[in-house]
Amino acid sequence: MVRRRGFDRANAAVAELELPAAVFKTCPWQPRTLVDAGLRQWLRCCAPALRDRRVIGMPSRAVDEAWHGLILCTARYAAFCEKAYGEFLHHHPEGGAPEGIGGAADPPCEQLRRTVLAWSLVAAPGEECVLWDLDFRVGVDEPWGVDRSRVAAVRGAAAKLKAGRRNW
Repeated sequence: MVRRRGFDRANAAVAELELPAAVFKTCPWQPRTLVDAGLRQWLRCCAPALRDRRVIGMPSRAVDEAWHGLILCTARYAAFCEKAYGEFLHHHPEGGAPEGIGGAADPPCEQLRRTVLAWSLVAAPGEECVLWDLDFRVGVDEPWGVDRSRVAAVRGAAAKLKAGRRNW
């Protein structure tokens, strides 16, 4: 529980964020409530990524489109970033990050591993992450995603590492 406290600011800002229809203009997938939930979970995952200065991977094409829509609402997005993170959250699409951005050159599987770890830091106990299979659930033609077994493997490795540190 202590780990999550560090992200209360971001979690509160995400909960309060109003997402107008313009955010979903290029994101036709339904149900919109599921895409909305995925976008909010993504924005929460970005808090530990910003703290660690490492790019995380986007696990959902539908959420990526919704995030683009939010970014295009520039004033709303900038105000949200300041409220949630205390700084602007830049978008670094594959191959588009300037030199020196931590983790931007890492393979997608490593970036997605960091996304799984970020979720473990911000999720409430027992909270389901919709990001991993959202594209399949909303019918994206060429879905992205993270296999549940991969999520479990990353979380298991992190738990072992954490347990090992406690034994020192």
